[in-house]
Amino acid sequence: TKLKQENALLQVQLKNYKTENEALRSGQSASLAIMKQNADIALQNLLTVITNSQSSIKQLVSGAESLQLVADLLKSIDRISEMPDDEQ
Repeated sequence: TKLKQENALLQVQLKNYKTENEALRSGQSASLAIMKQNADIALQNLLTVITNSQSSIKQLVSGAESLQLVADLLKSIDRISEMPDDEQ
């Protein structure tokens, strides 16, 4: 009888451990799914930041080129407006 009781107790413990194991596995799967979802969201945010920064860099380069053109024009105006000393 004592062995039967111990066997019954061990059977109950085994069932409980199996149930707990299944719960842990399903929790692990859920955690993994959440991690994948978070990684996908992070990737999308990163791609958006890259696209926006590329656009900003293009605008900055374009602005710098425009400023260089203005500077070159101002240099040309200075050369054109200079009068030789013998013409003054």
